[in-house]
Amino acid sequence: MTVLLDRRTLLGGFALGAATLSVAPVQARGGKGCTFAVLGDWGRDTPEQHHVAAAMGRTAAAAQSDFVLAIGDNFYSDGVTSIDDPLWQSVFEGVYTHPALQVPWYALLGNHDYRGNPQAQIDYAKRSKRWRMPARYYQVADASLARADTELFAIDTSPFVERYRTNDGMIGSNTRSQDTAKQLAWLDHALSQSQAKWKIVTGHHPIRSGGSGHGDQPEIIAQVLPILNRYGVQAYIAGHDHDLQHIRRDGIDMIQCGGGMEARPVAAVEGTRFCRAAAGFGMVQIAGDLLSFDLRDERGASLYNASIPVRARVTA
Repeated sequence: MTVLLDRRTLLGGFALGAATLSVAPVQARGGKGCTFAVLGDWGRDTPEQHHVAAAMGRTAAAAQSDFVLAIGDNFYSDGVTSIDDPLWQSVFEGVYTHPALQVPWYALLGNHDYRGNPQAQIDYAKRSKRWRMPARYYQVADASLARADTELFAIDTSPFVERYRTNDGMIGSNTRSQDTAKQLAWLDHALSQSQAKWKIVTGHHPIRSGGSGHGDQPEIIAQVLPILNRYGVQAYIAGHDHDLQHIRRDGIDMIQCGGGMEARPVAAVEGTRFCRAAAGFGMVQIAGDLLSFDLRDERGASLYNASIPVRARVTA
């Protein structure tokens, strides 16, 4: 296929025409399945953050969203210091106020969160009615996922990144304290035991990416991707690069939603189905044999939607 790129696309990203997909945007659940919002790289008080928050609230209400998946870099630039840090109010509680967002927020840590006190984000769950982070890596336990025959595993990717571990600052000491071999063993075992129709993994850092900020993450490719492939994980959800992307490569669909508070340039790479330098968020719906997702901009406009058919179960 030949794709013509206009000036706006060259500057802002790359997309296959939506008409070629023939897939409708995510709609309301209709009583079955699971629907959730995805938000990454969001915790900085910018106009875009507020726009995204309002649009995500409206969209979540229309889609009857079950929960929010907050995929890291929750607090810029240096995480939080404690459960009493003012950032909890200024960039979380006081921003995501729409009634449809008063649902569980299953959160994971990003690299900026590792520059502060990561444990405080786990501890805040004891105070908050909606913040959920039972550990640095965990299986998301939500009734809607069980209803959709889905298991969702949140991993902690920053400790795998070598340049963080060799850093002399807080991020270095925080990442070096984590046992990556133990985490990989947990992920391998958890996926090996899963009998769910849908197996999804989420982490802050991408596997593959065309983002100008970071791009492919070699440590995740080398250490995590083989485990995902071994057990037939159908989708990997990430952020880190501040854009919206869909890449189908390495036997997996990679959904990237790192535009929670700003956008940076992005370009097509091998496997790119869509990419756009846009602030925004994602909506995911799982029902029966289909996973559908919708990438939306800061005003709530649908930029791209696609679906993934279920694949046969893989056993090791």
